[in-house]
Amino acid sequence: MDKLDSMQLFTRVVELRSFTQAAQALNLKRSTVTDAIKQLETRLNIRLLQRTTRHVSPTLDGEAYYQRCLRILADVEDAEMAFAGAQPKGLLRVDVHGSMARHFLLPGLPDFLAQYPDIEFYMSEGDRLVDLVREGIDCVIRAGELKDSDMVARPLGTLPEITCASPDYLQRFGIPETPDDLAGHRMIGFRSSATGGLLPLVFQQQGKTREILLPTSLSVNGAESMKEAARRGMGIIQVPHYGLLEDLAQGSLVQILADFPAGSLPVSLLYPRNRQLSPRVRVFIDWMVKEFARRDPHLT
Repeated sequence: MDKLDSMQLFTRVVELRSFTQAAQALNLKRSTVTDAIKQLETRLNIRLLQRTTRHVSPTLDGEAYYQRCLRILADVEDAEMAFAGAQPKGLLRVDVHGSMARHFLLPGLPDFLAQYPDIEFYMSEGDRLVDLVREGIDCVIRAGELKDSDMVARPLGTLPEITCASPDYLQRFGIPETPDDLAGHRMIGFRSSATGGLLPLVFQQQGKTREILLPTSLSVNGAESMKEAARRGMGIIQVPHYGLLEDLAQGSLVQILADFPAGSLPVSLLYPRNRQLSPRVRVFIDWMVKEFARRDPHLT
């Protein structure tokens, strides 16, 4: 195993905190990984990893060496890319919410992969907080306000939300003309993955932002379940407009309070601050910015 291979193996062990998982990720035997790390420590004459029966973590020297490895491996990839005709290559791992993937990412993905045929694309779906380094994910796409983190955020745009309910619900509870008419109405609660609390309905009224928290008999943490519950007449929801185009066209959901706009969700692409971007991640980010702007006329 040459020095670059040893560096790549070492970075995966650090990121996954496991010899076994690193071996599986690199399609190697666990004994091969263990022997390679021992040889690396012998060659450097330092201890790189603290090992217990359940956990592997870098020593102070190991953390410093890990950061140097990341820069060296990225520089090697950049150097190879500098030659004429070189194309980004390798596995690109992206985590994105399913509905955003189906609307903004998947329609144009065949063209992206045709342009970069040496990139292998892996997409996981979710809106939970992920440890990008530990899980080996290159970047995530998220909607909503971002908390302070050690990740770099590249804005992709904003998703305007609208307020809606099913015809059956409105027949039973009435059609509100202003936010003041929402007394006696119900909402389908959406629980924040960050705080676990219910998110209020938001309206722009007379130049000010107004938040209203209605009673709810159902709360969810998934947008698709929220929309399905609304179709079944269980309450009022506020969701991004792009995800309701079919429902609005078919009449299964009806927009209400259009004169009192709901909020907008910022969309960002995030990647680790301490990781130098590989060429495949850079071209994906540039493509994703254009794709988000192109896929929806309501995206700002």
